[in-house]
Amino acid sequence: MSSKRSPLLDRPAAVAADGIDAGVAAHYGSDLREQRAIVAGEAFVDLSHRDVVTISGPDRLTWLHALTSQYFEGLKPGTSTTALLLSPTGHVEHVMYGVDTGETFWLHTEPGAAAALVEWLQKMVFMSRVEITDVTDEYAIVWRPGPAQGEHLTRSGEDSLGGHEVFLPRAELGALEGPAAGIWAYEALRIEAGHPRFGLDTDERAIPNEIGWLGIGVHLNKGCYRGQETVARVHNLGRPPRRLVRLLLDGSVDHLPVHGYAVRVGEKQIGFIGSAARHHELGPIALALVKRNVDPEALLEVTADEQPTVTATQELLVDPEVGLHVRARL
Repeated sequence: MSSKRSPLLDRPAAVAADGIDAGVAAHYGSDLREQRAIVAGEAFVDLSHRDVVTISGPDRLTWLHALTSQYFEGLKPGTSTTALLLSPTGHVEHVMYGVDTGETFWLHTEPGAAAALVEWLQKMVFMSRVEITDVTDEYAIVWRPGPAQGEHLTRSGEDSLGGHEVFLPRAELGALEGPAAGIWAYEALRIEAGHPRFGLDTDERAIPNEIGWLGIGVHLNKGCYRGQETVARVHNLGRPPRRLVRLLLDGSVDHLPVHGYAVRVGEKQIGFIGSAARHHELGPIALALVKRNVDPEALLEVTADEQPTVTATQELLVDPEVGLHVRARL
């Protein structure tokens, strides 16, 4: 993870984010107004706290094809993709959002995740002709609305909120023009869209089937990769152990739940809160991972020690029967 503070924090009214999103702006005066600007296609988002890695060499695509959950063989230059690295038992260990140039695969991942990712990938090189480099200190990610304009290498996809991600030389961040929106606005729209964020909306037991990554980060019509047996078995049988939901919180308290707050039905804990935000139209919302067999119509309660209980209704993001009638997209 880069230790550099984004120069966009020097903009008027910028307020720095903290935690995993430290280094960029939480907002520039009003996260609700900034959400509307994103929706209207008028604002970009500084994601320069995310880590950037390049994988070059003539064997990079066949090598990534063998290691990850995604189909890389024959990937055309400019094609965006999302790929997962799974444990032998199918648990998600790394998530990569990338695009290939024809010579190099560029990817970004969660802040602070590059070091462990690069270390693991280096151990898997063996005789393959690939070179893996953490370029976080030289390159940054900026999200822009709408289709790419060709100014820099870009990535788009279902998990890009209808916009595109620009791989920008870090030295150019300070010269960006136009309205900017902070990470709070971006996160609110991400939660609304139901896109989980690794490490915030997942835990060490999460498998792709539970969080809606089949067809996005997992290609079900490819050969063997680490963790495939679990993914295929749950897909074919249906009924993953847990499922991702979007929660509409009742708004009765003046603070948002944070990662790890318990989600209950009565006295029984059935899941946990991932990430939460205040949406400009929906009010307080959150993503949660709950047990599959929880009644989708049940009223849920969000609790934590010494905090008031908040009630929430759930909206399905992952079908409780996923796998029984979901098929891979080519």
